Amino acid sequence: MKELFPAKQVMGFVFSLILTAVALLVYFMDMSFELGMTVLLVTAFIQAGLQLVVFMHAGESEDKAAIYTNVYYGLFIALVTIFGTLLCMIWGYI
Repeated sequence: MKELFPAKQVMGFVFSLILTAVALLVYFMDMSFELGMTVLLVTAFIQAGLQLVVFMHAGESEDKAAIYTNVYYGLFIALVTIFGTLLCMIWGYI
C-alpha cells in the first residue's frame, strides 16, 4: 500500500503551500521594497523549479538531459533579455 501513496507529490504540494505562505508574508509584513522583492524572487524561482520537477515529472523520462538543457537555455535567454533591456533603457548604455 505504501507504493500506491504519492508521497513525493504530497510533499511537493505542502512545500508549495509553504512557499506561497512565505510570499504572502511579504504583503502582510511591513518589509522594505528590496527585501520584499528578494524574498518574492527567491520563492518564485524555487516554486517554479519544484513545479517542474515534482508535478511536471521533468526528471522521470529518458530524455531528461534534453529537458533540463532546454530549461537552462530558456532561463539564459530570459536573463539576457531582462538585463539587456535594463542595460539599454535604464542604465543608458547602447
